[in-house]
Amino acid sequence: MTRIRDLVGTLGSLVRRREGLAPNGGNEGLTRQKIREKNQRLKRLRQQLEEKDRELERLRAQRARNAARGVDSSLERTPVFFVVGRARSGTSWVMKILDSHPEILCRGEGRFFGRAFIQEDFKRGQQGKIQPSSLYRALHEAEYLEAWVERSVWTRGDDVEVHLSNLTRLATDYFLTQRLAGSGKKIVGDKTPLLTDTVLEEISEIYPDARVINIIRDGRDSAISLVHHRWNHATDEGGIYELRPEELARRRAYRENPTKLVETGDGIFPEGMLANLAISWKARIRKSVQDGRTLLGANYTEVKYEDLLLTPREEVGRLLDFLGADASETLVRECVEAASFERLSGGRERGDEESSSFYRKGVAGDWRNVFTAEDRRVFKEAAGDLLIELGYEEDDDW
Repeated sequence: MTRIRDLVGTLGSLVRRREGLAPNGGNEGLTRQKIREKNQRLKRLRQQLEEKDRELERLRAQRARNAARGVDSSLERTPVFFVVGRARSGTSWVMKILDSHPEILCRGEGRFFGRAFIQEDFKRGQQGKIQPSSLYRALHEAEYLEAWVERSVWTRGDDVEVHLSNLTRLATDYFLTQRLAGSGKKIVGDKTPLLTDTVLEEISEIYPDARVINIIRDGRDSAISLVHHRWNHATDEGGIYELRPEELARRRAYRENPTKLVETGDGIFPEGMLANLAISWKARIRKSVQDGRTLLGANYTEVKYEDLLLTPREEVGRLLDFLGADASETLVRECVEAASFERLSGGRERGDEESSSFYRKGVAGDWRNVFTAEDRRVFKEAAGDLLIELGYEEDDDW
């Protein structure tokens, strides 16, 4: 507010000085060039004031929504953030970078959001390995909890959905701050994959004061990484994915000779998989970008996986600044080094592939080495327009 009052005072002073100029240019102390410069400065100040006004209105509306929904504003004292992104887009990498900072605790995946998310594998004997649903869905589909809210003397006649959403917020606060309390840190965040198209919309409604970092990666590279993730977490290797015979054959062929599948035209993707991955990538990335920019405003930022590779210190410094953490040169360097590919992979150089590793290769543009001509056609048809919008391609000529 103090900064806004200063801007208003400066604006008023400039207006008075401008109006004091005689129509015939009698104020000989100011040249026309200086007048133009003053006018330009005045225009910039007006724009800054308009931006501040919009930000204030957004904050007032946010507080009003919280008050109407009964959200305790005291919970806002702990800085909370979420690192969102499509699977295999670098969310784990960003999580490790931020968690290495002395002020930041970042873990994952809490799976707090994603109303429509449910893991069918949970019903097939995998209870010990995966979460059955998001926390949001678990609370909204708790039959006895819903009945209690409907019938309690404290809530009878109220909107049940509002109470369940508030409980999601309170439960999220509880789990985050419980772990933060024993860490000696002051900022807490969760790696939150885009389990559904509505994750950022839900965050804006349930946790509007949280900061959100959306990491975006070329969908072609993330599709390749997802295939390796399925291979490495298949049931025959102690994981949860049941691979079809065709997938097992492709995995075996790739591990024996990575280039052979491309040379023969078979590729690593079973029929129909790449199209589905491209459609899902396009839907979730486009929706997350739109919702983040329109619903979260200044509490939202994006980072590209590829930029994090090229200019890690600049990007990490920007993200630390965004979260309100110490972004000194020394700490930025330490965070980057703590989560380097060489360290995370156990000593391999970036680009040195180990197919069975979580940190497989750590490069951008690997799709050019893996995609067959048919793979290129399929992905372009399903999501080529978004690749252009995000700057991964200049046109359809790829």
